[in-house]
Amino acid sequence: MGVRRTAVVKLAVSDEQRDALHRTADQYLYCANQTADYCWSDTSYTECNTNKREVRDALYAELREKTDLQAQLVQAAIKRAVEAVKACVERWKKGQRVSQPTFTAKTMDYDTRSATFYRNKVSLATVEGRVEPSFVLPADSPTPYERYVLSENYELRESTLRYDAATDEFYLNISTRRTDGDDGVSEDTGHSDQTVLGIDLGVNSLAVSSTGTFWQGNDYDHWCREFEKRRGEMQRRGTQAAHKALLRLGKREEAWRKQYIHTIANELVSEAVEHDCDVIAFEELSDIRERLPQAKWHHVWAFRRLFEYVSYKAPEQGVSVEQVEPNHTSQRCSRTDCGFTHDGNRHGEHFECQKCGYEVNADYNAAKNIGVRYARKRQHKLRSSHKSGSGDAQVDVRVNGGTLNGESHQPIAGD
Repeated sequence: MGVRRTAVVKLAVSDEQRDALHRTADQYLYCANQTADYCWSDTSYTECNTNKREVRDALYAELREKTDLQAQLVQAAIKRAVEAVKACVERWKKGQRVSQPTFTAKTMDYDTRSATFYRNKVSLATVEGRVEPSFVLPADSPTPYERYVLSENYELRESTLRYDAATDEFYLNISTRRTDGDDGVSEDTGHSDQTVLGIDLGVNSLAVSSTGTFWQGNDYDHWCREFEKRRGEMQRRGTQAAHKALLRLGKREEAWRKQYIHTIANELVSEAVEHDCDVIAFEELSDIRERLPQAKWHHVWAFRRLFEYVSYKAPEQGVSVEQVEPNHTSQRCSRTDCGFTHDGNRHGEHFECQKCGYEVNADYNAAKNIGVRYARKRQHKLRSSHKSGSGDAQVDVRVNGGTLNGESHQPIAGD
C-alpha cells in the first residue's frame, strides 16, 4: 500500500465562483439530508438502510432530477449520508443513544471525475458548470505541495471542499497516495519507531491535526446557542409543563452533543490510522479555561469528552493516546529549523514567526508543536532508559505533518 499525504490549500475565488460554490454546496447538503431521511428509522437500527447500492439505486434518479448537480456529486452526497447512518447504527448496536444524522456544514467530496488539478488551480464541477479557482501558494513556488499533488509518483485519491464561515474562505483538502512505495523514509530500520499525530483544541476549530485537518466548531456553536435559546424561553414560562419540557430538552441536547463529539472522535482516529500514526498526542486539559478564556462551558465539555472518546476508541485500532504540557505551543514556531518562541508570534487565528517569517494557521502550528513535544519527550525517556542499561533500542519518533497553504511538512524527527 502506497504512502498517503494530505494537502490543505486555500482557494482564491471570484464573486461568481463563490456564488456557484455556495449554490452547489446547498444542493449537495440537500441530497445528503434527503438520503439520511430515506436511510434512517427511529424504531430500530435493523430498519436503517446502510446498503450503498440499494440506497443509490432508490434515490439517484430522483436527486438528479431535483438538483443541478453533476452525477458524481450526487453519488458522493449519497455515499456520505449512508456512511454517517452506518456509523450511527454501529453506536446504536452498542447501546449508545443516537439520532438521525443532519448535514449543515458546507463541505463537498470530489473525486478525479468532478475535480481536475493543474499546476496553480483546480477545476471543480458546480451547478453552474466548471469553475477554476487558483491556489493560494507561496511566492517561492514550486513547493513540496506540488511534489505530492502534482507529481506523477502520487495519485489523487479524493478531495474535500470546505467552506469556513468564520473567514469566508474556501479550502480544498486533497488526499494523495504515492504509487511506487518510496517516500524517502525508512520503513524498516530495526529501530523502535513511532509516528505521532498532534491535536490542538480550540474554539473556532474544535480540533486541528498536525496533518492539516480541521474540525470546525461553527455547527457545534450554532446548535448550542439554539438549545440555550429554547431553554431560556421555557424557563420564562415557569409552568409545570414547561419544566417537564425543559427536562426533555436537556436530555435531547446531551444526546446531540455526545453524538457530535463521537463523530469527531471517530474521524480523528481514522485520520491517525490513515496516516499510519502510532500515537495521538493531546495537550493537557487541566488549565484549559485559563488558556482559552473565550471558551464557554460547552467548549470545555467538548474538549474533555473528545479526549475521553478518543482514549477508548484509538486503542481498538492499535493507536495509543498521550498528553503533553501545553506551555507555549501557540507561541512557538513549529518549523524544525527555527523553534523561536514569542508572545507576538500569534495574532488570533494567524501565526507569523517574528524570527523566520513563517506564516500559517495558528491552530495548525500548535498541533505540530504538540506532536513534536510528545516526540521529544518520548525520545528523551527512551534514551535515558538506554543510558541506564534498561534498554538498548534506538528510537525514531516522528510527527506526521500535513500540508497547509502550499507548504509541506513531512514526518518531523523529534530530535
